[in-house]
Amino acid sequence: MEKIKCSNDEVSFGVGFCGHSGHLRLKPFSSSSPLSLPDFVLPPAFPQETTESVKEYLEENYLTPELNHLEPHTSGKLWDFEWFEKANIPLEPSAPRHVIAPSWELPFRRSSPNWKPASTQIQVEELMEGAQEDVGGLNRMPGPAKDFVRGSLNNRPFRPGGFQSSSHLHEDNQNSDKCALYADWVRELIHPVNEGGTLPQTVPPTFREGLQLGPFKEYPSSQICWGRKSVGDEVSMRSTSENLDNFSVHFDDLFKKAFEDDDVIIDKNSHEEITVEKINANTTDIITEIDSQGEINVEQIETADAKSETDTHIGITEVEGEGDAKDLVPETQASLDQILKMQPQEKAEKIVKPANETTAKQDEAWALAGGNEDIINHFYELVPDMAIDFPFELDEFQKEAIYYLEKGESVFVAAHTSAGKTVIAEYAFALSSKHCTRAIYTAPIKTISNQKYRDFCGKFDVGLLTGDVSIKPEASCLIMTTEILRSMLYRGADIIRDIEWVIFDEVHYVNDAERGVVWEEVIIMLPKHINIILLSATVPNTVEFADWIGRTKRKKIRVTSTTKRPVPLEHCIFYAGELYTICEKDVFLQHGYKATKEAFKKKTAPNNTVSSKQKTHLPSSSGRGGVAGGRGQKQKQQQQQHKLSSTSGQQSSGGPKRASESSSWLLLINKLKQKSLLPVVIFCFSKNRCDKSADMMYATDLTSHSEKSEIRLFCDKAFSRLKGSDRELPQVIRIQGLLKRGIGVHHAGLLPIVKEVVEMLFCRGVIKVLFSTETFAMGVNAPARTVVFDSLRKFDGKEFRKLLAGEYIQMAGRAGRRGLDNIGTVIVMCRDDILEESDLKNLIVGKPTRLESQFRLTYTMILHLLRVEDLKVEDMLKRSFAEFHAQKNLPEKQKELLQKLGQPVKDIECIKGDPAIEEYYDMAVQAETYREAIAEALMQSTSAQQFLSPGRIVVVKSQSGEEHLLGVVLKSPSPTFKNYLVLVLTTESPTSTSALIPSSMQSVSNRDQLDTGANFPGRVLAPKSKRGMDDEYFVTSSSTRKGTGAVNIEVPKYGVAAGVSYAVKQLESNTKEIISICQPKMKIDQVKLLEEPSDTVYSRTIQQLVKYTSEGGKFPPVLDPIKDLKLKDMSVVEQYRKYNMLLQKLTENKCHGCIKFKEHFSLIKEQKRHKEEVTALEFLMSDEALQQMPDFQGRIDVLKEINCINEDLVVQLKGRVACEMNSGEELICTECLFENQFDDLEPEEAVAVMSALVFQQNNTSEPSLTPKLSLATKRLYDTAIRLGELQAQFKVAVDPQDYARDNLKFGLVEVVYEWARGTPFAEICELTDVSEGLIVRTIVRLDETCREFRNAAAIMGNSTLFKKMEAASNAIKRDIVFAASLYVTGV
Repeated sequence: MEKIKCSNDEVSFGVGFCGHSGHLRLKPFSSSSPLSLPDFVLPPAFPQETTESVKEYLEENYLTPELNHLEPHTSGKLWDFEWFEKANIPLEPSAPRHVIAPSWELPFRRSSPNWKPASTQIQVEELMEGAQEDVGGLNRMPGPAKDFVRGSLNNRPFRPGGFQSSSHLHEDNQNSDKCALYADWVRELIHPVNEGGTLPQTVPPTFREGLQLGPFKEYPSSQICWGRKSVGDEVSMRSTSENLDNFSVHFDDLFKKAFEDDDVIIDKNSHEEITVEKINANTTDIITEIDSQGEINVEQIETADAKSETDTHIGITEVEGEGDAKDLVPETQASLDQILKMQPQEKAEKIVKPANETTAKQDEAWALAGGNEDIINHFYELVPDMAIDFPFELDEFQKEAIYYLEKGESVFVAAHTSAGKTVIAEYAFALSSKHCTRAIYTAPIKTISNQKYRDFCGKFDVGLLTGDVSIKPEASCLIMTTEILRSMLYRGADIIRDIEWVIFDEVHYVNDAERGVVWEEVIIMLPKHINIILLSATVPNTVEFADWIGRTKRKKIRVTSTTKRPVPLEHCIFYAGELYTICEKDVFLQHGYKATKEAFKKKTAPNNTVSSKQKTHLPSSSGRGGVAGGRGQKQKQQQQQHKLSSTSGQQSSGGPKRASESSSWLLLINKLKQKSLLPVVIFCFSKNRCDKSADMMYATDLTSHSEKSEIRLFCDKAFSRLKGSDRELPQVIRIQGLLKRGIGVHHAGLLPIVKEVVEMLFCRGVIKVLFSTETFAMGVNAPARTVVFDSLRKFDGKEFRKLLAGEYIQMAGRAGRRGLDNIGTVIVMCRDDILEESDLKNLIVGKPTRLESQFRLTYTMILHLLRVEDLKVEDMLKRSFAEFHAQKNLPEKQKELLQKLGQPVKDIECIKGDPAIEEYYDMAVQAETYREAIAEALMQSTSAQQFLSPGRIVVVKSQSGEEHLLGVVLKSPSPTFKNYLVLVLTTESPTSTSALIPSSMQSVSNRDQLDTGANFPGRVLAPKSKRGMDDEYFVTSSSTRKGTGAVNIEVPKYGVAAGVSYAVKQLESNTKEIISICQPKMKIDQVKLLEEPSDTVYSRTIQQLVKYTSEGGKFPPVLDPIKDLKLKDMSVVEQYRKYNMLLQKLTENKCHGCIKFKEHFSLIKEQKRHKEEVTALEFLMSDEALQQMPDFQGRIDVLKEINCINEDLVVQLKGRVACEMNSGEELICTECLFENQFDDLEPEEAVAVMSALVFQQNNTSEPSLTPKLSLATKRLYDTAIRLGELQAQFKVAVDPQDYARDNLKFGLVEVVYEWARGTPFAEICELTDVSEGLIVRTIVRLDETCREFRNAAAIMGNSTLFKKMEAASNAIKRDIVFAASLYVTGV
């Protein structure tokens, strides 16, 4: 406080502020006569702050989040509790909008020598500008914690690996590289701006700003270049880029010349020239050896480096010791002058080499095949510290794959089923744990995900993510379905940053028509920092598929594969109670198959002696020669029986058929039991077939007392989690009865918990016989001793067909347990007939199915990609496996295009002024198009066919493109000879050796080779009864007999007669080669021309034909198409009128009759052909050449029409809602939401109607619906029809009826409605004929659909629909449908 004196000097005091509230305070100062002032200052408003009080305040208000307590009625429903929504966490302080940064100024622009940096206020948005442009990078700010795993539509996807960065940045880099290559900066300096030049570059590539150096000052100067011309004069005279190339310097040429001329060194010791190539020779050899062996020897590289340094040091010493440096200057200057004096063509040739080298680098394979023995032999030296130790010796392909994983490379492993591919996935999990990163294991079906979770749960920190289960999503090792990973990539989940490995199991599932596209999408969308591990069964094109992945992701893919099975397979045929081995060690045994055929013949031989009456009663047992039991009828009966059993599963009403089939199963099981070939998996390709076959073994008991006790205890413990009524379900009771006897059933119709019980008991070895569909081979890792095929035909959803080799190999691979069996047995059941040898051989030892692309565009994919500017749908299409080969050949196409563009084009110099030949050519081409259309119409008319009889003179189109040819019809089409034979006068030399052979010799040789005429074109002998009148009408009197209609000449026939070249050609009945039909008609001798060829007759005919040509070479008058040939089609008549007008214009053109017409016409034709080739190559290199581009354009138009995107392809609100729809068809779901179709429905009714979007079975019983539900389903169906018609309107390959029928199935509407109302599961099963397992799977998927609709309602802002979807989800989430998986919770 400063002292304030009063005027009378009696009182002195100070004025100040005190306290938290800032009260005014007066403080008296001491004086000689102190005065006491009253204390009028109030106490402070807040207590004085201390360290403890500040700490307590911060902990209470900022560090202690408030959390609502769980309510008792929701404590058991953890899925209803949203932790992040319930937690009231205060918002963090917002980031500053401005920062203070020092300003910088160039030294030569500073105003004073005592310059000091000043501070400038900068907005944070400007600093983040680069990061905002890089929308696909990993440096963006993380989103909310609740979206860490699943992502959000507010996030943008991370940029996929192999994609370029921002478009403008890519263009800048491209332009910079191009300018550096062609030294454009030299042009910028020597070409002034005022003469049309460009400004010098001041911003380096990838920089936001550069140095502001101000305008360049121009100095008049000249440089001596090629031809001793001034650069200034050259620029002023010629400003084209072609002339500028004369003084552009290429640095590759400079360095190459320097290496060739200056780097030749003499070694004093050996007196040998040492070049750069020789200096690095040893290093090159060692690197080549390393590349070939796939391993690096550090000692060799160090030795090579040391030797290279020594040699280089010797070379430098030699250069320093040789003469004066001045002597080197003229030589260097001469080399530079020589380069500058090069012609532009020479410099262009110099640039070709780097381009070719780049092309060679691009053409190198991205897939590197394995098989390196050094890695296998020195594995433990190369990988001394493994991330995880295995208690067994690794196979060769496992060692090789683990070695490449340690090097951080991507791997494609192809091996047979049960070969141990999971070891590679397990090691990737261990590596991610060691590196503190994350790994994701994807599987095609939920069963594999659950089983892998159980297998890895005790070894690693594992989480599980499926459609309805989310366990430990924060774990370092995540197991999920491929669809979940695709959703995470599209939504830009922040967890993607931490992922090091993504493991794709069962990659051959990419061949699946419905879901195969998901694999391609995920592989394309993965960011570049993620390594890929692909596990697949043996497929023939592993390298091709890996090459596609490598080129797409721009990284090397190591391919390791093995055809060796851990347990060899033995293939047998079971017929008449006996096993016949037909294949061992992948070698088909002929004697085994012959033994089977002999047994079949012996069994059917006695049937040949049975009377016809007995054969009538026993058609299935009759022999080959029986009346009713012929081979064809027997096969027909077998197909009918197989179809009946495969579709409905019902056996014939007769007892013998059922008894014989039951006895065949008993014979097989007893045979396997005697040979100790149990347990066995029997593959039946129908759910009903599995159930019926298991029920036939009602009297078979294969388990001991201890096994029965184990089964009973396991089932009681597993089913104890079900409520009372669910334990009494017919399926649960029936399956327990079968399991106690050692018999199991496994198919999609089983309840999930029942299916898991069967799988676990089979893995324990207590189930001896398991009847299963093919899903068991895909979804469960449970090998058996034996595998049996009930049939080798299956229904694939569309038709019955034979098994593919890949399907057979996949299922047969379940035979043989590693470590327990020395050999696995595969048995094919044959009941009534034996398969053909070729079919069995192709199935057993044939090649498996190739990996084929199933990529297709979906609306969800398009909308997700349109959300991000950097990601284009065209880029996704280019990188699909379907476009792999086309994109791989693009460098070659580009090289070919450059060659085409570089070809010189000769100019046309017209002697009559401006060239008009191009206009003439265009009119001629258009006239030819009209002529072909007219000729096609004429040849189909009956009047023209009547005129084209033998002897009619015609004008035929020349194949060489020159003047047309005059000819005569020798033979018209007949019932046995469908084409015309025409003799034409040609100007060409004979191209056939038949022209050198006399006609008589040809007729003799042809008669010797004459057959019936059916197999030899051009030689037809027509039966007399079928000969037409035209065959014998025009015959000269010199012929002594009638013609037979035979053609005894070789067609086409070339020859020379009367000094004129001729040809006999065969023209189709609807040919376009006949230009005109002439009025004259001449007599010909068909016998001497076709049947008994005579040179004299040919000469006489040609002489007669030549007479019809006038002196000017004009043809005879022709028949008018309208007047003479009665052409009446209005469109063709109009074309004929335009054709005549074009002919008139052609005659009026100044090129018509020109002496250089032929020369100029050939030149313009060559130019047009060249232009068409260039256009075709440019089209192939453009996006328009993509296979699915038309479909993409149609889908874009559909999205615009329904307002999902606007005209600028910006995603609108409706498009964002469609992005949320993954369970059902996205367009139907979005439209029904925006049409408010659920507003008048209760939650139970809404979820029942939604079941039509996820239910998949076609043939079901008709549900009984309430009037309200009927109206709602009809409304939804009408919406689907309308969308189907809209897509068909925009040329999308969709049929409206099929579209609605495939995407909406109302078979479970009543079932879901009753279930949502609380009806027990046992009662709703009685409402439909759909199996219990499919009902459960539909309701589980329906819960996921409710979540999607709830999120869509939040985006739309529809709170009523949001609450309705929550209520619907809670209504269906109960009891056996949502029972926890035994793999997840344990038993």
